[in-house]
Amino acid sequence: MQKISIITPTYNEEDNVLKLIEEVKRVFSKIPEYSYEHIFIDNSSLDRTVEILREEAKTDSRIKIIVNSRNFGHIRSPYYGLLQCTGDAAILLVADLQDPPDLIIDLVKKWEEGNDLVMAVKSESYESKYMFFLRKIYYSLSSKLAEIKLQKNFYGFGIYDKKLLEILKTVKDPYPYLRGLVLELGFKVDKIYYKQPVRYKGITKNNFFTLYDMAMLGICSHSRVPLRVATILGFALSALSVVVAFGYFIAKLIFWNSFSLGMAPLIISLFLFSSVQLFFIGIVGEYIGHLVIKSSPLPLVIEKERVNFD
Repeated sequence: MQKISIITPTYNEEDNVLKLIEEVKRVFSKIPEYSYEHIFIDNSSLDRTVEILREEAKTDSRIKIIVNSRNFGHIRSPYYGLLQCTGDAAILLVADLQDPPDLIIDLVKKWEEGNDLVMAVKSESYESKYMFFLRKIYYSLSSKLAEIKLQKNFYGFGIYDKKLLEILKTVKDPYPYLRGLVLELGFKVDKIYYKQPVRYKGITKNNFFTLYDMAMLGICSHSRVPLRVATILGFALSALSVVVAFGYFIAKLIFWNSFSLGMAPLIISLFLFSSVQLFFIGIVGEYIGHLVIKSSPLPLVIEKERVNFD
């Protein structure tokens, strides 16, 4: 009997974990030819999430828990959880049920066809149309900038074959961009599409800063285009400045008494070039920060507790 590992990262999800456990049990009752383990990796929740999970783990050995010593964020924790699974394949599944558990059956079927990675791609969503539109723009932009072909609207929800996970274990990256990394490896990939439902209960733990962090991580990990644009644009603006300065000089010589330079062109030019400089200094800073994090010798997470892994 083959085994599927379900990996669920949690942080303050006390209203959702019981429902998720029930849904996963229900789905696997429809595919009895598979056994499963459900690994919850918790980012040091401040509510009763871990307490609820411990109670469930007492009566169900398939429920396994990793409690981190602190909140290691939405990048490291899910990736680390994937590396701890013992199944023939693993499925990343969020705790708020926005990844529909019923899709587990479809993912497993696609995996049975010989695919090493099956991505669940969000084609539509019941979330805010404004947020969905912004996400769509970002993924379109990052796909065009990336040096590899990234999948739009793929957030990590999918099934990962064991041999792919074994390769991930050898990657020494303290801050990995999973969505791009798995596509760099060259395994056989397929996809399914779904409409994302709203959260079951509670509010999302993502905010502007976490979304920005994910966006910049994706761009910095897979593209050098912004740095090259900065170089090219800097050269172009320098050339334009020389042309404009020469034009002003000629105009002044020809119309010496009537042509006034004025302060407006100087002020506009000053703000334009200052804005461009600050923007690209920020871009360079993002890449430097990215390199500093990538070169860190620290582990992905530090565990405080494990339950049911023995």
